[in-house]
Amino acid sequence: MKVIIMCGGKGTRLREETAVKPKPMVEIGGRPVLWHIMNIYARFGFKEFILPLGYKGEVIKQYFHDYTIRNTDFTVDLKKGIITPYPNHVEDWHITLCDTGQETLKGARLKRVAKYIDTDRFMVTYGDGVADIDIHKLIAFHKASGTIGTFTGVRMPSRFGTVRTGEDGKILSWEEKPVLNEYINCGFFVFKREFLDYLTEDASCDLEKEPLQRLAAEGQLSMYQHPGQWQCMDTLRDSLKLNELWNSGQAFWA
Repeated sequence: MKVIIMCGGKGTRLREETAVKPKPMVEIGGRPVLWHIMNIYARFGFKEFILPLGYKGEVIKQYFHDYTIRNTDFTVDLKKGIITPYPNHVEDWHITLCDTGQETLKGARLKRVAKYIDTDRFMVTYGDGVADIDIHKLIAFHKASGTIGTFTGVRMPSRFGTVRTGEDGKILSWEEKPVLNEYINCGFFVFKREFLDYLTEDASCDLEKEPLQRLAAEGQLSMYQHPGQWQCMDTLRDSLKLNELWNSGQAFWA
């Protein structure tokens, strides 16, 4: 099953990093967050990736073009112009990188790479979120649901403490950053191929709006409730948190 990872956004809330690189290339522990996401799928045997590129997509292309050289020892014969690599561990991933436009929204990016999707089902996720998700359980849930599309929902802790008061203003309860009752969409989608018919190549086709709203209205969208952890890299604060988890050996997604 092919895995499509959205890599085209500008990451404007992380300008400290994304002024010179696309958000999927912001690093955790010396590796791009994109690599960490791909590794989540690879651990479950899914190693065929399609990357729809946009903003500074050439940085991602260059990274994978030079990947073997970056990650192996080699000898250079300067006179003959010969490079001899030495055996070393390099991931056995198959990656298709596709330019899908600078201003294109996610639905159109997905439609523009449809020609590379040759399976009855495929997976999609965002290029900035990691989770300790069991991909096999996600797929099994999707198949059992009978729906065209499935997304993964997580319950997130509030960024702030909450209080409950009586009519007299006295505090009845105080909770510091409680887990919210509502679920949010953290990506990690599974779709039947027919979902591609809900999309257009028009740059304004936004995945989360008309296509998914239409699926929901037709009763063709289900949610897999992920019981574990998830974290996006949306701001500098998120980046610092993810690197702290990695450096302390508490990277829940690894």
